[in-house]
Amino acid sequence: MASAISANRAELLAIANSVAAEKMIDKSIVIEAMEEAIQKSARNRYGAENDIRAKLDPRTGDLRLWRVVEVVEHVEDYFKQVDLKQAEKLQKDAKIGDFIVDPLPPVDLGRIDAQSAKQVIFQKVRDAERDRQYEEFKDRAGEVITGVIKSVEFGHVIVNLGRAEGVIRRDQQIPREVPRVGERVRALIMKVERQNRGPQIFLSRAHPDFMKKLFAQEVPEIYDGIIEIKAAARDPGSRAKIGVISRDGSIDPVGACVGMKGSRVQAVVQELQGEKIDIIPWSEDTATFVVNALQPATVSRVVIDEEESRIEVVVPDDQLSLAIGRRGQNVRLASSLTGSAIDIMTEAEASEKRQKEFSERSKMFEEELDVDETLSQLLVAEGFSEMEEVAYIDVAELAAIEGFDEELAEELQSRATEALERREEGQREQRRALGVEDALAELPHITEAMLVTLGKAGIKTLDDLADLATDELIAKKRGSEQRRRNNNSPDNRRERSERSERQEDKGGVLGEYGLNEEQGNEIIMAARAHWFDDEPQAEEAAHAESSQ
Repeated sequence: MASAISANRAELLAIANSVAAEKMIDKSIVIEAMEEAIQKSARNRYGAENDIRAKLDPRTGDLRLWRVVEVVEHVEDYFKQVDLKQAEKLQKDAKIGDFIVDPLPPVDLGRIDAQSAKQVIFQKVRDAERDRQYEEFKDRAGEVITGVIKSVEFGHVIVNLGRAEGVIRRDQQIPREVPRVGERVRALIMKVERQNRGPQIFLSRAHPDFMKKLFAQEVPEIYDGIIEIKAAARDPGSRAKIGVISRDGSIDPVGACVGMKGSRVQAVVQELQGEKIDIIPWSEDTATFVVNALQPATVSRVVIDEEESRIEVVVPDDQLSLAIGRRGQNVRLASSLTGSAIDIMTEAEASEKRQKEFSERSKMFEEELDVDETLSQLLVAEGFSEMEEVAYIDVAELAAIEGFDEELAEELQSRATEALERREEGQREQRRALGVEDALAELPHITEAMLVTLGKAGIKTLDDLADLATDELIAKKRGSEQRRRNNNSPDNRRERSERSERQEDKGGVLGEYGLNEEQGNEIIMAARAHWFDDEPQAEEAAHAESSQ
């Protein structure tokens, strides 16, 4: 029997060495798994209620087995506890609270026990291997890795990465690319997550960073940091744009990325299944960068609205289709590249828009200031667009306008102030007619115009307003990325623009008023203040009622 035990131990030790080398994990983990398996087998032999420990020498394979019992005054668990009298038979100097080791003879692993031991060992090894895989890949997000396609399951590509597996989900693949089992494939490691079934390594061939990494591999100047890719946008499998800048004035960033006879960019294009790539010079000046981003279209004028993070681009009539691109692709990529929504319009449309705005503002000044058409148009021509600008501008600056004097400037300011008061009174009456509480008017940053907007949205009490999150209150409206996509005829462009405006994301209730996050938070917290003020009173009332 002893020889059988020895043979089993020698075999287990050989298995431990083999598994540790094959799985590239610490041998101590395998030894620990074997000790756990032997302990489980011993409990089956001597009783599962016993606290049995096993120790396997990793060098000699010698096995020690023992039972641990605690010395107590009154025994409650006869399998794990002994009284002092019994303990002294095992250890002469035993005392209450000691733990005594009771050696046990080694057990021979039978067929069933050996199978059970294998399961324990395999599970331990599997867990250790998963931990090793996670540790190996957890800090490699953003790297490009090469693997072999193992299988395609429900459209998702499983890639063998050597000592681990990754997955390219359907939405991270290049459209119309047909993966074949056994083919080598390159992909970007997007993220690595620890899950119960092991680490999940998510790969991508559609992410803009994959294209950037490919350029870094093909262009030494990017790898060395001389040229930097500042922005990238992709329509995977179709077209892409990258903005590059050189830190060395003697090196052309676009030329370096293109390479001799296009060799560098073609290597990237080939890997991306023929995806056309526009390489454009990046600029800190937003207008310049937008003009470059919309290449090959020619741009006449760029108007930037920083508050709304929108850019209005005016192009010649014959450049509209080119600027928008097929199905809006060119302007969509340019918008993604610049990080701002871009609206494209022709010079004729821009002129029509300016004339309409000029007419509307002139009419507003003419009616509310009670002045003639010439004077109202002069104000608009000088850059005035809101009544507040006239009411609160320095009198001297207003009087400096050609044809104005100080008396006229003071009169205009007086009329503007009265017009604002009339407007506010009208909004106050409208707000009260909507049933909006006066308490809302006491909140910081709130105007009567805002109260009317709140009332129309059904927010009429402090509690109504207090229930909102800050984003629900102040988030700015966002239009579609581009209002003209498929059909470029004037009638259809106008129809699509109107439809897109109707379909705008509503944003926050007060999104049109330009409140910032800090102001939004102040409004919400002020609306909620009465909740906290009411708590002590409610507690006092409850206490008084209980005492009665």
